[in-house]
Parts: sequence; C-alpha cells; structure tokens
Amino acid sequence: MTTFTAPDGTTLAFHVSGEGEPLICLPGGPMCASAYLGDLGGLSKHRKLVILDLRGTGDSALPADPATYRCDRQVEDVEALRRHLGLEHFDLLAHSASGDLALLYAARYPERIRSLVLLTPRARALGVDFPVEGRKEAVALRAGEPWFEDTRQAREAVWGGTATEADWDAMAAFGYGRWDEAARAHLESSTGQYNDEAALLFASDGAFDPQETRAALTALAAPVLIVAGDVDTGPRPETAREIAELLPKAEVAVQARAAHYPWLDDAEAFNRTVGDFLNRR
Repeated sequence: MTTFTAPDGTTLAFHVSGEGEPLICLPGGPMCASAYLGDLGGLSKHRKLVILDLRGTGDSALPADPATYRCDRQVEDVEALRRHLGLEHFDLLAHSASGDLALLYAARYPERIRSLVLLTPRARALGVDFPVEGRKEAVALRAGEPWFEDTRQAREAVWGGTATEADWDAMAAFGYGRWDEAARAHLESSTGQYNDEAALLFASDGAFDPQETRAALTALAAPVLIVAGDVDTGPRPETAREIAELLPKAEVAVQARAAHYPWLDDAEAFNRTVGDFLNRR
C-alpha cells in the first residue's frame, strides 16, 4: 500500500500488483473498498495494476467534508494520483459505479487518457441508466438455475419497490455468471467493505450534468472498451452499446456467461479481451 494526498488534504491509498505499464483501476460499489477487484483475474500478469481506494474506503482516510464523496468531487482525486505517479497520460479502468467517475475524469481531462476500459459500467454521467425491463430480462435468463425459485419472494419485492436488505442479499446470485463457492466467497469478502454514507452521496444532486459531459467527451481521442456480461442485470449489452454510441472511439465486448464480475466468471476470456485491447493502443 502507498499513500498520497488529495487536493483537499485527504490521505488516499492505492495498491500495486504486477509489472509493466501502469493501469489505474477504480473500484465500484459505489464506494466499496478496492479489495474485491483482486488482481482482476490475472490481469496483473499483463500490466502493473494501480488500484485506488476511493476516499473513505479501504485504506484511504475519511475526508473532513462528506460532501466530497459526490462523484464529480472525486475527479480531482484521480488527477492527484496521476500527478503522484508522474504520468503524462495513462490507461484507466473502472468497474461498475466508477464508470461514472471515469467518464467525468475523461470529460475534464481528455488529454490525459490513453485508453479507457469500462467494466459493466454505470453511465449516469451520460444520462444513461439501467431500465427495469432490462433487469427483468436478465433475471429471466437465469430461470434454469437451481437457486432461481429461491429468489421468487425477493424478486417480487424488488420489482414491487418493497425490497428489504434481505431481499437484496437474496438477489446477489444474479451478479455472478456462476453462483458457486468462488462467487459466494467473493461476495462474502466484500461484506463490510462499503462506506454507506459515501454511497448515498456518490450520485447525489449536482453530481452529473449529462449534456455538459457528452459535449466534453467529444474531445476524447482515446479508444474506449466497454465490457458487458451477457447475463448481467446492468448494463445489459444493449445499454452498453447505447453508452458506446455517445463516445467517439468506443467498442463493446459482450462476455458470454458473465454477469457483473466478468474477471471471476471467465478469467481467460476476460484477460484475452482486455489484454488485446490494451495492447492495441
């Protein structure tokens, strides 16, 4: 673990694994400690992974002002990390909710991005969300799973807007292409790793201005890869393609039999897709 100082004085931590050119990685959640990323299914064999603990998570300190948890306020944390590493431009990877953070960073600092990898990303920064019908479609794809019927009550509560924490826990299996011991262990490892206060503030009022961000991203010359899982509840492949259409040089890779954590569902396929993209830049 290494630390650096954000512009507001907050001490932030990052973790390094592997060798080669650096790939800065942003964890999702929102606001989950970065440990759940592991080495991204062995991607550290191809790149030096520089994995940031967002403020208030993992080994990073709590900020003095909780308002700085808002997504757009954290853009300068990423820029401070770039400066700390002495990189003129760099490759950036973001998972899930941090897709928003990466998009806002690219909009503010397009000249710093050499390539951008968005793994099963959110894109509220572009005005794109995950429609409920798409989520239901993805859930229906798992009807043949032995655990599917056990989620009936939770599914009805989620679609009806009455879901409890227990219902959401019961839906966790849909986040994995295979609900096996490895998936259960991965889910268990993230228990207690979220900053709940920060998660509530991450996408709070004022965080996103989609029209402004879309306009700013027309200046992004870097190639973008969006990785979607074919059974993920969000983004669905069609939503990933919608995001790609809003970026100048974006492509979509849909990983078969993968959900929200494609590096766990098929590390070989994941490494081939992401590694080939990074090597082409």
